Amino acid sequence: MSMNALVYIAPGQKAWKLVPMPTIQSATDAIVKLTSTTICGTDLHILKGNVPTVTPGRILGHEGVGVIQSVGNSVANFKAGDRVLISCITSCGKCTYCSSNLQAHCLNGGWILGNKIDGTQAEYVRIPYADTSLYAAPRAFKDDALLMLSDALPTGFEVGVQSSKIAPGNTVAIVGAGPVGLAVLITAQFYSPASIIVIDTDNYRLSIAERIGASKVINPNRLSQNSVLDEIAQCGVTYYNGDVTNPNPSPGVDVAIECVGRPETFDICQNIIAPGGRIANVGVHGKSVNLQLQDLWSKNISITTGLVSANTTSTLLKILQSGKMSPNSLITHRFKLSQIENAYDVFGNAAKEHAIKVCIYGGDV
Repeated sequence: MSMNALVYIAPGQKAWKLVPMPTIQSATDAIVKLTSTTICGTDLHILKGNVPTVTPGRILGHEGVGVIQSVGNSVANFKAGDRVLISCITSCGKCTYCSSNLQAHCLNGGWILGNKIDGTQAEYVRIPYADTSLYAAPRAFKDDALLMLSDALPTGFEVGVQSSKIAPGNTVAIVGAGPVGLAVLITAQFYSPASIIVIDTDNYRLSIAERIGASKVINPNRLSQNSVLDEIAQCGVTYYNGDVTNPNPSPGVDVAIECVGRPETFDICQNIIAPGGRIANVGVHGKSVNLQLQDLWSKNISITTGLVSANTTSTLLKILQSGKMSPNSLITHRFKLSQIENAYDVFGNAAKEHAIKVCIYGGDV
């Protein structure tokens, strides 16, 4: 039997084509019929040839919602007909890293969907270790809300919010208002910071940030570096560069979260952080950054990095059910699965198309 899927051919080349249907290969597997999937910035990196673990012929995608068609003999938590949320991280639940709640580095899984094994941009997908890599999808919620819990929301929450230890009353700056930056914005509000400043060069994305809770938005292209600091000072804290007699204190924030993956955006974080502050790097960097350690060490700055483990998905599902967040606000475009190549064109030209996240429907939802 065959199905349609989006296949990586070579750098710059992809194809929507017929491929063999996935089958149960292990007793812990499940076969899921996709009712929705989406595109991640990582998929664009793959298409540029920047992810060498992805080989020609690989079906792309690592996010999705669907209905189980069949399960292996060892799957205990799910059965055919169950509606499920697919985690971007495959977890065996038993290895050293899974036992340490670091599922991103699972010795038998981790980020393998759409990377080392076929992914979710297809009509069907095989999910290894189904019991610990799938979540029961609440029937009260449509796919578009649940889909954001496959990757974007856990990434923003774990690598941005939790790693930076946001606390009530903190002043937070989020550099980058793409899907993950906006996911940070949504989940940072769980901890009641005094203010959340969002910095981006795209005015449309800044308007979305204002709509979903930013206290202040800043477009640095319109300001000098000093003016950016002045803008932050209006709702941030100030410090005195070690000289309490200085009549012109510099502004700073308690937490700066980098969500772009460029040297210049990491520089913004280094420039605006106050003594005792925390910088959380979420963005995927393709080249080195200039770490200003000579300035940061004496300010007691902590820097964290990380790859999502998706170990907060159950918590995020509970918060979704409580009505305290609306992740579907991140979706700007919707397509049928057969239109996935058009969806890539839109997502790949996000600034021009005013795209944040796309929802690609594969069936009845």
